[in-house]
Amino acid sequence: MLTASGATPAEPPGRLRLTAYPAAQVLLALPALLVLVLLVLGSALTVVWIGLPVLLVAVPACRLLANRHRRMAGEVLGTPIPDQYRPTDARGPVRRVLGWAADPMTWRDLVWLLWTTTFGLVLSLVVVLLLVLVVTGGLWYFGTEPLMRARSIVDRWLLSTGHTELLEQRVQVLTETRAELVDHSAAELRRVERDLHDGAQARLVALSMNLGLAESALATDPEAARRLVAQARTSASTALGELRSVVRGIHPPVLADRGVAGAVAALALDMAVPVRVDAHLPGRPPPPVESAVYFAVAECLANIGKHAAAGHAWVELRHVDGALRVLVGDDGRGGADPSAGSGMRGVMRRLAALDGTMMVSSPVGGPTLVTLEVPCVLSSPRTMHSSGPA
Repeated sequence: MLTASGATPAEPPGRLRLTAYPAAQVLLALPALLVLVLLVLGSALTVVWIGLPVLLVAVPACRLLANRHRRMAGEVLGTPIPDQYRPTDARGPVRRVLGWAADPMTWRDLVWLLWTTTFGLVLSLVVVLLLVLVVTGGLWYFGTEPLMRARSIVDRWLLSTGHTELLEQRVQVLTETRAELVDHSAAELRRVERDLHDGAQARLVALSMNLGLAESALATDPEAARRLVAQARTSASTALGELRSVVRGIHPPVLADRGVAGAVAALALDMAVPVRVDAHLPGRPPPPVESAVYFAVAECLANIGKHAAAGHAWVELRHVDGALRVLVGDDGRGGADPSAGSGMRGVMRRLAALDGTMMVSSPVGGPTLVTLEVPCVLSSPRTMHSSGPA
């Protein structure tokens, strides 16, 4: 049997282990009560700023307790319960607390604290007490599992986002990403227009003028006309090259001809740093996905060449669990900040418009790992493989 995520549910724990969970929950009830008091006290005292340091301690402690109970409830129910907290703004304690306050999961955690220190504690105590009665009857054997499942179901309901909230968050994300995509598309159009105006158009104007002068000089000065025609030919070649450069910026021909695996391999060949490309794709993603991933990898490789001081880099492409997953890594100095450059923000916007994500791990000293993931369906069973250092 498969869960909605496609994973096989874990085997349910035995009754002794089921009894260990409520014992742990009973022990954690006192810290949970203390955290609840600190949260209420800190919230009340924020008006005079005294509560700010209290909240800076209480909220992470609450999330630590909640995550521990998520793991226990997930093991009892056989399906993991991930935390769904929003990213925290680390630029100052005030912004951090405001970010916590704006996160619906923070308020769900608060309600859960009330539950786990009252009725949830009672359920856990009953299971522990049933173990004492095992000598006099089978209440522990038959009662432990339903009681723990009941407690875990309530924990899951309180500690995970509901369907309505998920839809609201999804609508908000789609609205933001679509607006960003429109802005990005408008900026791209302006860039193409500027490139054509400043490059190819200027060359074509010069070409037209040279041909006009050559036509005028043809009868009186054939040698000058010949030189003007040669200059016009050079201008035509330059304009053609600039037009090709603009077209490549919109949709590289190698991407259409060889797919994202071949296009990434071509990118690697142009790098000064040796890049190993390992691609195993049983088919081709849709063109919008290919384009987004190609430009995302191009930006990552460009950053490696400019900032990483790496000895070598690597790109891996896989199609896993209905998504195109790309890993770009290097052995450079690390310390990359995706929010610091407009290029990586553009990558995130481009991927978000396709429901994709980007995760960056770059500790100081390296290595830097950028994981790109875009849900998609491959178009054909053909296997593409490209591997080797550039």
